[in-house]
Amino acid sequence: MEKASNQPLNETTFRILIALGMMHCMNDTLQSVISASYPILKDDLLLSFGQIGVITLVYQLAASVFQPVVGLFYDKHPSPWSLPIGMGFTMVGLISLAFATSLSGILVSVFLVGVGSSTFHPEASRLTSHASGGKRGLAQSLFQVGGNFGSSLGPLLVALLVAPYGRQHIGYFAILAFLSIFMMMPISLWYRKRLQYLKVSRANAEVKIESPLPRKKTILSIVILLILIFSKYVYTASLTSYYTFYLIEKFGVSIQYSQVLLFVFLLATAIGTMIGGPVGDKIGRKYVIWGSILGAAPFTLMMPYASLFWTVVLSFCVGLIISSAFPAILVYAQELLPYKLGLVSGLFFGFAFGIGGIASAVLGKMADSYGIEAVYHLCAFMPLLGLITWFLPDLKKKI
Repeated sequence: MEKASNQPLNETTFRILIALGMMHCMNDTLQSVISASYPILKDDLLLSFGQIGVITLVYQLAASVFQPVVGLFYDKHPSPWSLPIGMGFTMVGLISLAFATSLSGILVSVFLVGVGSSTFHPEASRLTSHASGGKRGLAQSLFQVGGNFGSSLGPLLVALLVAPYGRQHIGYFAILAFLSIFMMMPISLWYRKRLQYLKVSRANAEVKIESPLPRKKTILSIVILLILIFSKYVYTASLTSYYTFYLIEKFGVSIQYSQVLLFVFLLATAIGTMIGGPVGDKIGRKYVIWGSILGAAPFTLMMPYASLFWTVVLSFCVGLIISSAFPAILVYAQELLPYKLGLVSGLFFGFAFGIGGIASAVLGKMADSYGIEAVYHLCAFMPLLGLITWFLPDLKKKI
């Protein structure tokens, strides 16, 4: 780590990128335990779909509202210790989730886990940018694929370690959180030395960082990107929160099998994320965003009418295609505002989580009123919002 901190700013530090991807994997594995445990929580505490939606809302708001604030704060006061602090919140929340005996206890637990996520993502994304050496799409994909792979592991681990034995076994995930805190320490030490190096380099160079677009076009582009995030995360919320219930109700599969099929979808999102960033580096972010959002529409529109086999196939295709959008969207936004990396990262991660939470609550109420299948008939049209990508400027030609 000592040597990496002294590398020039334009060199890619792959050791740090791989370490950050691994920590993102750890973080999101633990975060995904919440949604993967929904069927268990529903049976254990006799919850309705609406209450499941409220749990998701509280978690997602905790994981979203604080992110832009945390990002803005660390833009002005970068801290190398935010990663282990965030994991500490997650550890306490998981222990509480394992033994909570009421809905209010569950809400407090998921709030703490959400705060852990909100603390982790803005600074980890900033470190990813610092370590990228200019290959920002590749770096963001390495970082994001760790998170997506972690999200896919959560349901599988819950199916293996929790579903057969009871909710209290969620507490074992706190051990993984405890170990992750120590694994984050070398990254924090590298970042501390990197901050010192950056401070000296920038003081000597006195380079002014500017946005590549005029103010009005920058604002319009940010709004378009947020609408695209809205379309992506409303649809993915329907899968991450209710896909297991959909499979159980429509096809009569078991809880464990439904979680394995959710793992298939989430694994596809991990693969797609790895593709999106490097392709965006080569051909431009706009074209990746265009293809990944709008390109998922044919598959989402077919899925409500498919058999179990084709539902699994289509869900894999959707995950593979639509997941390539986020690294491209985030890097595009960072390139629009290169002097506010923490704020931009917090805003987009936070907005994504917040939209996911609100959508889960609304879709839960809809499932209670009209049935779980109605959710997928409605959400199938969300990727069509990808048409507005037409109005994004092509930054590859401007930078």
